[in-house]
Amino acid sequence: MDAGELLAQYRAGERTFSGLNLLEIDLIQADLSDTDLSRSDLRQSRLGRSHFVRSTLAQADLSEALLWGADFTQADCPQAQLRDADLSGAVFVQANLVEANLVKAILCGVNFQEADLSLALLIEADLRPSSDQSTNLNRVTLQGANLSYAHLSGASLVEANLHRAKLCRARLGQGFRPDAPKTDLTGANLQGADLSYADLTGAILREADLRGADLTGAILTQADLSGTQLPDGIDLTLS
Repeated sequence: MDAGELLAQYRAGERTFSGLNLLEIDLIQADLSDTDLSRSDLRQSRLGRSHFVRSTLAQADLSEALLWGADFTQADCPQAQLRDADLSGAVFVQANLVEANLVKAILCGVNFQEADLSLALLIEADLRPSSDQSTNLNRVTLQGANLSYAHLSGASLVEANLHRAKLCRARLGQGFRPDAPKTDLTGANLQGADLSYADLTGAILREADLRGADLTGAILTQADLSGTQLPDGIDLTLS
């Protein structure tokens, strides 16, 4: 099915497009809200600024797709494949991304507020702010998610649930730029999280819960640990 046929059927009232081969389809700025695209092949597709509000993309393959500015508000995307996808500035407010594959995805400036990314793979994902907005992970669920080596510098993770998340060698610090925005983990749940060798330079961890977290080799220089619940044996003088 090509783009013209799909849009024509959508305008005619059709909403079920599951299991289709839509490889490399061009649907920039299309409105596909409330559609079922589960298990469809959308690899390398061009979907910038398209609307998938309340749509179902369970097990859909969007690997290497261009999805910048796309709107996935309240979309149901469990086990979606988004590896190497460009999602810069996309909106996933209250979306379901449980077990989604976002390995090496570009997620700069994405709004994930109140989304569920439990058990998702975000290895080497880029979650830095875009030029005009912070990556919003406030109150997101990342329980058990793998964010190893992810670039989270400057992202907002206020009250995020990172229980037992893997953040090994993740970059959450300001690096060599003292004027760079700080990663905000205020009130975040990091119980049992793997933060081994993570860079938390200058990060805001006020009222965060780090009980049982692995901080082996973690860099906490100038981190704000006001009211933070730390693992047993951590020496605050090191931060």
